[in-house]
Amino acid sequence: MIIKRDRLFTPAGTNRRLHIYLPDNYYWTDERYPVMYFFDGHNLFFNEDATFGKSWGLKEYLDSWHKKMIIVGIECSHEGNQRLQEYCPYVYTGKFWGVLHGTGKETLVWMTEELKPDIDREFRTYSFREATGIAGSSMGGLMALYGVVMHNHIFSKAACVSSSIGPGMKELMQDISDAPISPDTRVYLSWGEEEAKYFGNKDLPALTTKTAQNNYTIAGLLNQRGCATRVVCQYGGNHCEADWEKQVPGFMTFLWDM
Repeated sequence: MIIKRDRLFTPAGTNRRLHIYLPDNYYWTDERYPVMYFFDGHNLFFNEDATFGKSWGLKEYLDSWHKKMIIVGIECSHEGNQRLQEYCPYVYTGKFWGVLHGTGKETLVWMTEELKPDIDREFRTYSFREATGIAGSSMGGLMALYGVVMHNHIFSKAACVSSSIGPGMKELMQDISDAPISPDTRVYLSWGEEEAKYFGNKDLPALTTKTAQNNYTIAGLLNQRGCATRVVCQYGGNHCEADWEKQVPGFMTFLWDM
């Protein structure tokens, strides 16, 4: 079942909608569940809620998956460039948005110090880090990566799908080197072949694009810290929910079943 409710997002002083998935038998048992937090929660479950009319189909997958869990999807701001700002932990300069003074660090503090404690109080969760994950795509993928690195005492696993990591590589590399990271951390990193060509040289082989190199570099640094990583090039993949849906079984299995 999906529960929708508004929650005060204190960094901006406005509400953000939560899209919360509970196993269908949640209210009929006393069982506790692991929790995974997703950015862009409106795109996860229903096509009618999704920004571009196509969701990740996550409800259908979870309904039939053998592992039962709670998903907390956090809807982004839909005003101007606020999503980009709130989903960026660094100062980014890009051709699509100019100079972006990100407030992603504040977003993660809100998630870990306000939202997660509330979720753990209201729902029957396993609150410890080994049962807590984070995920997102595009700028949400960047936030998932930053979150699992800089809040590793909270999150033990992350799905970073088509992550917008390029402009922040220097800062990310430094953070991965400096942060206290437990070796049981698992991180899934992916990109689409077609999106990588769009953001780089169209004639380069899929595994030699700048996007590919960035993801392999991040994976290598995480491996040096003892983390397990899975690096995936989705051949023919674009920067869209329809292709991210195809990756759901892969990253959920890697993060939770191994």
